[in-house]
Amino acid sequence: MRQIFYNSGIRIMYLLVLLVLVHSSYSQEKTIQIIDKETEMGIPDVHFQYNEMRGFSDKDGNIVLQVEEGTELFLSHLQYGKVAFSSAEVEQFANTGIIELAQSSTYLPASVVLVHPTTGDKRKMEFTMQNKLAHDAGNLLESVPSVSTIRKSGAYGFDPVLRGFKYDQINLVLDGSQTASAACPNRMDPAASQIPINMIAEAEVLKGPHSLRYGNAFGGTINFKSSKPAFKEKATSVGRLGTSYESNGNIFRTEGVAGVSGSKVDFRMFGAYSTGEDYTDGEGVDIAARFNRLNWGGKLGLKLSQNQNIGVLVSNNIAKDVDFPALPMDLREDNTWLVNASYSAVFYNEALSSWNTSIYGTMVDHLMDNYDKMLNPRMVDAKTDAETRNYGGRTEMRFDFAKSYLYTGADYRFESADGYRERTMLMGPMTGKVLTDNVWQDAEIKRTGFFGEWHIAQPGFQFVISGRLDINKSNANNPDSRFEEIYTDLESSHVHPSISVGGTRLFSEHISLGLWMGMATRSPGIAERYINQFPIGLDPYEMLGNPDLDPEVNNQLDLVFRYQTERTNINLNVFTSVLRDYISSEIREDLQPAMNTSPGVRQFVNIKKALMTGFEANWAQQFNSFLSQDLSLVYTYGKNQELDEPLPEIPPLELQYRLQANLAEAKIKPEILFRHAMKQDRIATSYGETETPSFSVVDAKLSWLISSVFTMTGGVQNLFDEAYYEHLSRSVRSAEARPIYSLGRSFYATLTISFM
Repeated sequence: MRQIFYNSGIRIMYLLVLLVLVHSSYSQEKTIQIIDKETEMGIPDVHFQYNEMRGFSDKDGNIVLQVEEGTELFLSHLQYGKVAFSSAEVEQFANTGIIELAQSSTYLPASVVLVHPTTGDKRKMEFTMQNKLAHDAGNLLESVPSVSTIRKSGAYGFDPVLRGFKYDQINLVLDGSQTASAACPNRMDPAASQIPINMIAEAEVLKGPHSLRYGNAFGGTINFKSSKPAFKEKATSVGRLGTSYESNGNIFRTEGVAGVSGSKVDFRMFGAYSTGEDYTDGEGVDIAARFNRLNWGGKLGLKLSQNQNIGVLVSNNIAKDVDFPALPMDLREDNTWLVNASYSAVFYNEALSSWNTSIYGTMVDHLMDNYDKMLNPRMVDAKTDAETRNYGGRTEMRFDFAKSYLYTGADYRFESADGYRERTMLMGPMTGKVLTDNVWQDAEIKRTGFFGEWHIAQPGFQFVISGRLDINKSNANNPDSRFEEIYTDLESSHVHPSISVGGTRLFSEHISLGLWMGMATRSPGIAERYINQFPIGLDPYEMLGNPDLDPEVNNQLDLVFRYQTERTNINLNVFTSVLRDYISSEIREDLQPAMNTSPGVRQFVNIKKALMTGFEANWAQQFNSFLSQDLSLVYTYGKNQELDEPLPEIPPLELQYRLQANLAEAKIKPEILFRHAMKQDRIATSYGETETPSFSVVDAKLSWLISSVFTMTGGVQNLFDEAYYEHLSRSVRSAEARPIYSLGRSFYATLTISFM
């Protein structure tokens, strides 16, 4: 009997072991990437349900499944629709590691797709082949609601403004880390102008001080993402060529990419050239808008193993002979090199799921002069030769836990600026003398940051806690004697934290409500600390840096409501920013300007109290398989509570309406865009601001997908030849001080050939 029980027990044990082995064969943790069927790029924010598991794909489209026999997989995404896969299909995906999705015929425009709750409010702008022909990324960003640009030229150097925040208050980066500093004191070459557009896949606009992973996000972050390597099983040649022409301004653009993609190597050379002349505004007045821009470079991707990649990007931007009618000088040459290298690794079956590290260098050399300015009388010839350098790096790890995941890492950035203005006197008792002004004083800033972002998922909720600690040190290595007479200590050092806490409540599959509270602290930039009596502001006053400035603080609240279905997307964001020690300027009556053409000197100072509040509303509707619309309304209110007047350079209430059709199986796409800006009479008179009248503009275009290789686009900007100018457009430096009016009616055509 004992032997019978013994033999039976052995059989049962064998059976249990067999069952465990069988179960383990069907219960393996697998990482599967969800990719677009056409572009082969990973699709982030795809909602998945697998047995009891629910979640979203990460930024690269990856999901992790505990593969089990007999379990179906359900995926949902507004752009790709809903789809279910059988157990057998899931097993196949687990073996290949890939799920391919095709875009739904009724998807909403990608620029407004917001599925996954994120830190605050995020907008994505995907760069089309027509976008890649543009020569200024700042100009492209204007298609994103709540983004405007400061214009000192009719065609170049558009400086982004996000909800009234500008310059160093916006964290503008390439691939999450690389930055560029304007060498020109007047910001003829803002960071956006250095972006290699034809190698950019998309731009993320993260509003508010809520996403702190990419740097100090005081007013928001704009992250340009370059195209990822597209490794292929067999070595394949890839290429793209595009060209366009605009009638008003005689603007010609061309861009191209050529390379090879294999199983281990993806290498591409790229280049773009754009040139333009003066254009005519709606009143028939010629606007100085000459420009020339060349961009070229290469990108290399290496697959070290199945889960390790290395990337290298080298880009050279050269701008020459660019007119800036609102400034005392024109850009003669701007030569910029951007170099970065990155390493990424993905880990399986461990808490550490990914590790990304990058290093970069940005070198800007800038020359400007007044030689082409029509001056009567011409009292002085002036030129400024300046340079900036940015070097740094970033490392980030992601840890995945049962119901949460954590980003943590550190970054470093070194920034320096140096340059001189040379003035040759042509009239008066000093005729023939050459004066040299120390503009940047060889100033530098060293920034070290530590950050973390913890995402916690609960049924119907998602919480995000984001934090950052910055150590900021600065100095002027070659101070001007006049500057040293004003300040006793030129060194500046700050240690300051930033934090954001928020979450999204999912009331149903279609309705969510998010509440985000953030506090960000920003140390002053190089210009705010060390610019040495140079007219860089809204009015012609010379600006004087102030190393004694305190960091400014933004206490911000965002309330985000979303309603989403496969055909409808309604988004409402209401925000309020309570600002402390806001950096502004005031006139110093006791200081004399360096040039007698300036009315005086302004010194950067802290304003104890300021306020910004506003809203963004968006409604995107897919009426049927061929007709869609997008309506947006944005407004920002800014107030200097210390002076009881509006903050300067705040755009007015603006409405945009876009109607688009997909005809002939989406091969023909007509589109019409209506834009209306209200009158802006909330102005800061102490800064020389003037009221801006309201205006309405209509654009129209037609895209034709001739084949999988050829695409043509034609259209007209400012269809009714409206005479208008933006509130953030500076005025031409002349006796009339007329604002820079925008482009009058202009016809354009583009042709692209792609073998990508």
